Amino acid sequence: MDEQVARFVASDVKQPLPPPSSDIGFPATLRKNFFATPTDAILTVVFGALVLYVGWQLLNWAVLDAVFTGTNRTACLVAEGGHGGACWAFVRAKFEQFIYGTYPIDQRWRVNAVFILLAALVVLVAAPKIPYKRYSAIALFAVFPVVSLILLTGGEFDIGTGFVAFLMAIAAGFTVAAAAGRPDVGGRGGLLRIAGGLAALALVSLLASGFVSSKSVEFLDYRFTLLAFISLVASVASVAVCVAVTAMAAGIASAAKLLVPTGIVLLLATVLVLDYGMPFVPTNLWGGLLVTLVVALCGITASLPIGILLALGRRSKMPAIKLMSVIFIEFWRGVPLITVLFMSNFMLPLFLPQGMSFNQLLRVLIGVALFSAAYMAEVIRGGLQAIPKGQYEAADAMALTYWQKMRMIVLPQALKLVIPGIVNTFIGLFKDTSLVYIIGIADLLGTVRRGFSDPNWITPSTPATGLVFAAFVFWLFCFSMSRYSISVERRLDTGHKR
Repeated sequence: MDEQVARFVASDVKQPLPPPSSDIGFPATLRKNFFATPTDAILTVVFGALVLYVGWQLLNWAVLDAVFTGTNRTACLVAEGGHGGACWAFVRAKFEQFIYGTYPIDQRWRVNAVFILLAALVVLVAAPKIPYKRYSAIALFAVFPVVSLILLTGGEFDIGTGFVAFLMAIAAGFTVAAAAGRPDVGGRGGLLRIAGGLAALALVSLLASGFVSSKSVEFLDYRFTLLAFISLVASVASVAVCVAVTAMAAGIASAAKLLVPTGIVLLLATVLVLDYGMPFVPTNLWGGLLVTLVVALCGITASLPIGILLALGRRSKMPAIKLMSVIFIEFWRGVPLITVLFMSNFMLPLFLPQGMSFNQLLRVLIGVALFSAAYMAEVIRGGLQAIPKGQYEAADAMALTYWQKMRMIVLPQALKLVIPGIVNTFIGLFKDTSLVYIIGIADLLGTVRRGFSDPNWITPSTPATGLVFAAFVFWLFCFSMSRYSISVERRLDTGHKR
C-alpha cells in the first residue's frame, strides 16, 4: 500500500493549471456581472434597452437632427412645426456672449489673458511633479487675484480712507497673531496683550464708524472720519508694539518679518491706485463664464482659510471665541444662499464704515465666501475631531505653541482626512454661482437664459439647447474637480489602507 501511494507523490513543483476557458475572457466577465442569475439577466435586458433608447434619442436630438450652422432662427425651425433637433447654431452665434457677457469686444484680450494665466497657475499647482510648489501657490492665491482684478477692471481705483483703515486693521491682526505664535516672545505676554488690545480697538473703531457719525480729520492730505483715523492709529501702534517686542526677544531680523503684512497692505494700496493705461470696465458689463469663474474662485479661495479659523474657533477653549464662531456658523448655515445674496446686495452697505463702499459684484463675493466658509468650517471640524488625542499630547510634549501645533501636526492630518468633504463643498459652491442671476448678475446660466429672449433666435429648441450647453460646462468643471480630488486622495493615501 505504501509503495502504491509513493508512486503518486510529485518529485518537482507543479505549475498551476490555467483557469477553465469558461471563466476567462469577455464572455465570462459579461456572464458573471450581468447574467449571473435570471434576475440579473432580466434587469440587464430592461436597463440595457432603456439605455439604448435614451441614447438613441439623445443622438438624434444632439447630432443627427441638430442644426450646426445658421445666422438666425429660421435655420432651426421645423417646417411642419415641433421642436426638431438641437439648435447648436444658437450656441455658436452666442458663444462669445456666453463667455464674456457684454465685456467690450476690443478689451476681451484682458479676459483671455486672465484665463490663460489661471490655467497655467492651476497646472503648476496641481501637477504633482512640478517643482517650486510654494511659489506657484503664492502666485495663484496671492498675486493672481490682484493681477486679474487690475486686468479685468483696468486698475486706478479710487480707494477710500475707510478701506485703508480696514486693510491696516487686518494687517495688525495678522501681525499680532504672528508675534504671539513665536515661543521666544512668550515671556513678554503683557506687551503682546497691549498689542492685541490695540488691534481690537482698531477693529471696534472701524465697525463703529459705520454707525456713528464723527467729524473729519485730515492726515497726509487724506480726509478720515475720526473713528477711522483712530482705527488707523491703533493699527499702526499695534504693529509697532509687536515689532518692538519681537526685536527685544529675538532680534531685528525676526522683527522685520512681522512687517510683511503691513508691507503687503501698503503695496496692495499702491498697486490698486496706479494708472495702467487701460480703459475702465465696470463689473456690470461682466457676464457669462467670466462671472461664474470669478464668483466660484473667490468663494473657494476665501472659504477655506476662513473655514479653518472658524473650525479652530469652535473647538477653542476660550468661551468668547467659541461663542462667536458658533453664532457665525449657525447663522450662515441657517439661511438659504438666495437670502444671503439679497442681504449682501442690499444690507451690507449699511454695515460698512463711512467712506467705504463696494459694488454689487464685490458684495456678492463677500456673501458667497462667508456662506461657504460656514459649511467649510463644519467639514474641517469633522477632520479635527478625527485626529487622535495622542497627536495633541505629543505636540504639547514638544513644547509647541498652539499655532505651531495646528500648522505642523494637526491641520495637515485633518485636511487629508476631509479632502472629499472639502471638494464636495467646492463643487456645491461652483454650482450655486448660478443663483447670482436672481439679483441681476448675469453668470453663465443667466447669460444663456437672456439669450432665449433674443427675437432672432426664438425657437422651440433654443431653450433646451442653451441649457444643455450650460449644464455641460458646469459638469466639465465639477467633474474635473472630482477627479483631481480622487487623484490627491490616492497620492496621499488618505484612506489609510492596509
